[in-house]
Amino acid sequence: MTITKRTLLAITSLVLLTACKPVPNPAAAPSALTAVRFATDWRAEAEHGGYYQALATGEYARRGLNVTFYQGGPAVNVPQLLATGAVDVGIGSNSFVVMNLAAVNAPVKAVAAFMQKDPQVLMVHPDAEINTIADLKNHPILLADESVTAFWVWLKAKYGFTDSQVRKYTFNSAPFLADKRAAQQGYVTSEPYTIAKESGTAPRVFLLADEGYPSYANMVMVPDSFAAAHPEAVRAFVEASAAGWLTYLYGDPAPGDALIRKDNPEMAQDVLDQAREKMRTYNIVGKPGEIGQMSDARWKTFFDAAASQGVYPKTLDYKAAYRLDFLPKRSAPTK
Repeated sequence: MTITKRTLLAITSLVLLTACKPVPNPAAAPSALTAVRFATDWRAEAEHGGYYQALATGEYARRGLNVTFYQGGPAVNVPQLLATGAVDVGIGSNSFVVMNLAAVNAPVKAVAAFMQKDPQVLMVHPDAEINTIADLKNHPILLADESVTAFWVWLKAKYGFTDSQVRKYTFNSAPFLADKRAAQQGYVTSEPYTIAKESGTAPRVFLLADEGYPSYANMVMVPDSFAAAHPEAVRAFVEASAAGWLTYLYGDPAPGDALIRKDNPEMAQDVLDQAREKMRTYNIVGKPGEIGQMSDARWKTFFDAAASQGVYPKTLDYKAAYRLDFLPKRSAPTK
């Protein structure tokens, strides 16, 4: 995704907020708590489960916050919402989203990462005789527009792929199902399951993170102005979210699931259940002691890989993309 200062400021707060669906904090006493407007990057789903769990179980309210969720979707641009002051906190889907903001000196930073592995995958047909990602050279690969300037850059550098392989992905899997030679992007927690349900055959899945792709995902992003004015609220939001993720994955997820399905009635319980299991199996969010964590070393690895391909100037101050002083305390497993 290419972000310019002009793009960031092109849409007013009012217009942006009308594209989002607000979800109030069911446990809040608004007059007594600090209000926090939180934008997700898609419609309510298991990939947001820890936040919804924290909302449903009162983790935010117990820490003095009245959090209102603004549900994302294809028309919602979280960086724009943050840059224009329309929301106070938002989800950064991957490390490119965060670093792109630093590249244009936008005063927004990541303060926690609630997915230690980006859940991005490439999927292929199980009978396509493709055993590794490298075997996809010269095969068509269905990618969304924003992916072409994100993980596709890494794939080209690692495997020698070319832009001539790219086919447009519009979040409709019909072209993939019709072409046995094709690969398609997706999330390990989502598309492989829905494609298997639709076609009766599970695709073969390659998780990019397990192939060395260094991006974080599901990051909490906060404008510098909000962090300066309300540092305790930022810290409380991160700690509450970490507590929510811990119980959503390793405790009773029913409160979070109920709120997700209330917000997004199209979300089926079996989809939530399998997504949560995938997050545990692939260690997407991280073990209990890792939830929410980030490090300078990991960010340097990501920046070096992207800068080496010309995505960012090598002189960019990549540390301007994030801060580590709001990271949650390392948690222990629930009994």
